[in-house]
Amino acid sequence: MHSSGITEILAGVKAGKLSVNKAMERLKHLPYEDLSFAKVDHHRHLRQGIPEVIYAKGKTISDIKAISAAMYKKSGRFLITKATQDIYRRLRLKKALFYPSSGVIVVGRKKKEEKGRVLVLSAGTSDISVAEEAAVTASFLGSNVETVYDIGVAGVHRALDNREKLSSARVIVVVAGMEGALPSVIGGLTDRPIVAVPTSTGYGTSLGGLTALFAMLNSCVPGIAVMNIDNGFGGGCLAHKINTL
Repeated sequence: MHSSGITEILAGVKAGKLSVNKAMERLKHLPYEDLSFAKVDHHRHLRQGIPEVIYAKGKTISDIKAISAAMYKKSGRFLITKATQDIYRRLRLKKALFYPSSGVIVVGRKKKEEKGRVLVLSAGTSDISVAEEAAVTASFLGSNVETVYDIGVAGVHRALDNREKLSSARVIVVVAGMEGALPSVIGGLTDRPIVAVPTSTGYGTSLGGLTALFAMLNSCVPGIAVMNIDNGFGGGCLAHKINTL
């Protein structure tokens, strides 16, 4: 539940439009709701600014449906990562949006309330799935997001063509596999905060993304934040927090 939701409940009680018993009913699952197999943290958005998100991998369809139903009942919105077409189909929610490239499902995205500007870049087309996860996550949380894909260092002029977008963003998420050089290049072109996300894209010695990860951690550009391999969700969360400071 958002802080605005609790404020609305308290204002309703104060104005006499909502009984104490009804207010208690709406608040009784704070800080969490016990579903036996899962404890849904409805309080997380108030504590952290980021609501609990459903990580689909490793969960059964019935688990996902029960958790998402609990979230939807309380806030009218939820986000699922690492989902499949089958999960999306079996949720049977008309309001749900599915992003097949990244495996993200969104319900309750509020486009009209988006703030600031997050720019999400991908080095290659093969990195778009991770970049899309970052972009959709930041947008779901309330950031205004723009994406530019396939501007890796093998054709560095493509990055240079987007200097105006770099300078107008509040924070930039740079997603790259292979040798992971793009965050350093972008960092040399702008003073904006950069969130680097390594991907597992690449041939043998990319070592499943470790080469890109180490390159980003060892960047000579100071102040770059580096996420875990393929963690577009984490990159989107950090970018949103910076964007809305």
